[in-house]
Amino acid sequence: MYGRVYASILQRASNSLTLYYGAQFQNAHAVAICCSQSHLPHCYFSSWGPSNGDESGNLSKSQRHLSTHQDLDFQQRRVQINSILRSNEQSVSVPEFDGRGLSVVRKFESNQLAANTPNEDRRSAATCLQACSFFPLAIVKSVFFFHLFLVKSNFMFLCLLQSKGMLFGVFDGHGGWACAQAVSERLLYYIAVAMMQRHSLEELEKCMEHSRPIPPILQWYKHHTDFNYRESASLYIDNLRVFWQELLDSDEHESGMSPQDALDYAFKRLDADISLEAQVPLSNDLMRSTAIQVAFAGCTACVAHVGMDGIHVANTGDCRAVLGVQNEDGSWSALPLSQDHNSQNQAEVERIKAQHPPSESDTVVTDDRLLGVLMPLRAFGDVRFKWSHELQQSILASLESGVDLDSLNLYQYTPPNYLTPPYLDVSPEITYHKLRPQDCFLILGTDGLWDELGSEEAVRLIGEHLSGIHLQAPVSQSERKLKLGQMHELLLKRQARASPALDTNAATHLIRHALGTGDYGELSQERLASMLALPEDLARMYRDDITVTVVYLNYDLARSHHN
Repeated sequence: MYGRVYASILQRASNSLTLYYGAQFQNAHAVAICCSQSHLPHCYFSSWGPSNGDESGNLSKSQRHLSTHQDLDFQQRRVQINSILRSNEQSVSVPEFDGRGLSVVRKFESNQLAANTPNEDRRSAATCLQACSFFPLAIVKSVFFFHLFLVKSNFMFLCLLQSKGMLFGVFDGHGGWACAQAVSERLLYYIAVAMMQRHSLEELEKCMEHSRPIPPILQWYKHHTDFNYRESASLYIDNLRVFWQELLDSDEHESGMSPQDALDYAFKRLDADISLEAQVPLSNDLMRSTAIQVAFAGCTACVAHVGMDGIHVANTGDCRAVLGVQNEDGSWSALPLSQDHNSQNQAEVERIKAQHPPSESDTVVTDDRLLGVLMPLRAFGDVRFKWSHELQQSILASLESGVDLDSLNLYQYTPPNYLTPPYLDVSPEITYHKLRPQDCFLILGTDGLWDELGSEEAVRLIGEHLSGIHLQAPVSQSERKLKLGQMHELLLKRQARASPALDTNAATHLIRHALGTGDYGELSQERLASMLALPEDLARMYRDDITVTVVYLNYDLARSHHN
């Protein structure tokens, strides 16, 4: 992609030595591009390169002063780079047993780097909380973990706080950040509620009826920069309550849905609620304009439920989930747990074409985009590709005349060849994987990461970061016949793979390599600085928002469970 960075555009970035990346980076200073040569921007961080000293190689006093100044400048800019890359880091350790049950997750690490202003990506992580289930002690004698004994009417009961696993999600917004924000706040609640047993839902409903505090449904793991739609909180709670009331009305909902069914149902139900909220009258204008903004924006989502029985991944759009597997020889391989829903997925293109008349087969996907406009072929929101043209016009016209539609990323626009809507849906593709001892970590990432790194390379980077061992394949017979220049390139690539990690956080490690990897696989400080120093109005042209979550699995627990 760097071949597309023209020297004239990069020169524009060099006019400012220090750039600010906005509130999400806590006013961290971005580094500057010092100059631009050929197709690759170079920054002179120190005194590398030819010198103009005397013939003996000694530097003059002024030159030594310049060299010291440049070295200090290099150190300062490296600090600035680290400050930008690490400002949204998150690292959470999870105890193996915390009173609710055993956890197959050891810890997780996450990070975000924005290209849009504001960032259109979001992330979520939470543990599903469940109320006690009481069983006669005779039934559960073999159970080795318990929380509390209760004696009632001469019978001893065991109260098991059954673990419902952990949920992790990454969300890539488009047309603004509004939809990704709402989905990141709400989707995990819908999933958790769908998995709850009837008696737990009844307890929630009793608390609402008697205005008592509601037992927590999720234990959230928030970064200090995360925020919620406070003005819409009451609307979101009301609709979540309607959801669990409908589950209580169902005769089949006793022990709760399986993770697979809960993921599928929650995705579809939340998208339906987002659509409905934009159409009904609401209590105030701010809440209504927010609901319409959320519905007309869109987002893709990839959510993983990690429990003792394995990993369930629900994906809609072009985010991705990849499992890191350690082979017997110590090498690493990537096992994809999701498929990208874009025009590169031919099966997905054919699925959409089959939903519309044959006369539209040439227009449904044009220029690798849905109706020539939208890259992901599944998404939340995006009612512009779901509602009728008349409904869209009616909803936008219902806004107060004083509302600035442009400020809400709303505009009167109908995609070309919009003949038989809906063209888009949110139906997630769900993958199940039973955990094995060799399954070490799970990577969830928005497409900004996968635009820069392949799945195998990402797994190798995290695997070697985890183990600290950089495996090199033996030199093959064909490689032994390389010419001197080719052998030099091979050595550079091998040397790059053995470079020590600069970050303790694995997600930051991935982002650093995604943006800073050079031609030979080496980590190029100059290239990384150049990408981070692009002005706000140019950054999105050359990279996307990146969000990464790396979930480390308790393979010892998986091994005992497997056995």
